[in-house]
Amino acid sequence: MRVVVAPTRVANFPLGGGHFWAYMQHVLGLVQHGCEVYWLEKLEPTQDPSHNVRLVNLLRKRLAQFGLEDRLLVYVDVGPTPRFVNVWQKHAESVCRSADLLVNFRYDTRRQILDLFQRTALVDIDPGLLQLWMHEGHIEVAEHDAYFTIGETIGKRGSSLPTCGLPWMQIRPAVCLDQWPVVATDPSAPFTTVSGWSGEEWLQDHRSLFENTKRVSFLRFLDLPRRTRCSLELALDLGPGNPDTSDRETLHTHGWSVRTSRDVAASPDEYRRYIQFSAGEFGVAKPIHVLHQTAWVSDRTLCYLASGKPAVVQDTGPSDVLPQGEGLFRVHSVDEAAAALSVIRQDYPRQSAAARDIARTLFDARKVASFIVDASFSTIERFGT
Repeated sequence: MRVVVAPTRVANFPLGGGHFWAYMQHVLGLVQHGCEVYWLEKLEPTQDPSHNVRLVNLLRKRLAQFGLEDRLLVYVDVGPTPRFVNVWQKHAESVCRSADLLVNFRYDTRRQILDLFQRTALVDIDPGLLQLWMHEGHIEVAEHDAYFTIGETIGKRGSSLPTCGLPWMQIRPAVCLDQWPVVATDPSAPFTTVSGWSGEEWLQDHRSLFENTKRVSFLRFLDLPRRTRCSLELALDLGPGNPDTSDRETLHTHGWSVRTSRDVAASPDEYRRYIQFSAGEFGVAKPIHVLHQTAWVSDRTLCYLASGKPAVVQDTGPSDVLPQGEGLFRVHSVDEAAAALSVIRQDYPRQSAAARDIARTLFDARKVASFIVDASFSTIERFGT
């Protein structure tokens, strides 16, 4: 089966090592499922053509590590017809028309691109956000043949989020176990995370207008370093010129170690190395996931778990999937987070093994890919059936 995967803004975000992995997990899962996979990238054009060439060449180089350097299709969306820039137009269109399925992570993909494919599946990895964007008219999603979301509660009874009239099927975020093996680490190494910080992200739902940033969530756990013997480190974008540089001092004052994300995670290899030489993760969620109880878990957290790194993360609502207390701890408060870190310290080898087991049994990219492919062509509606 030939499958084309359309990620969102990977070429134009060359310093986003984790952003690259969010899509590569799914690509590799499809490869493991036996698919012939192509990577379809929309390039956001700049005024410097040579810069555009460098962006495409860097992406091709990164894909080459996985044997996919000849499977890259890049287009610019200008004018009435999208124009492919790294391969002949007829060849690119031929690949698309002969593909069995487009797995589309790019929500604003135009109809002209979708019409090249026999069958299309939209994959939502921003649960809650996408539905609110659509509901409020901030984004228009063209019609697809199938709709998937990693939001466990989207479309379920009791959810406060709109479905926008679409038949969402639940999938799980994915991690490629082969690419994220267990790596032994000194348990005294810091618990870390790689994260955005603020930005101008405000959302309007039926309740109120609220700031939807990691900054809001992290500050609720500001006193955590004073409540634990574990070292805590955040890799954030708080470098020179960032308006939130004063937050760096606030974090330092409360015992957090702060590094600049681009210094430790600017490439896929650096991102993986940073995670694998951490003791574990302490991470939070954007407020939307807590307010609307999406049961969201980050693809980044799965990388920690697969690497044998226990994770302590902010609780995002009741889940039928996510375990609690062995390898993964979902917490509401500083007290709960400190207690979870203490449990991990007391028996780190056991918690490390449990973390890997969670990734292996629940989030194997090959199983996720198999479900997406099968459900896109059948009436199957539930992961694992």
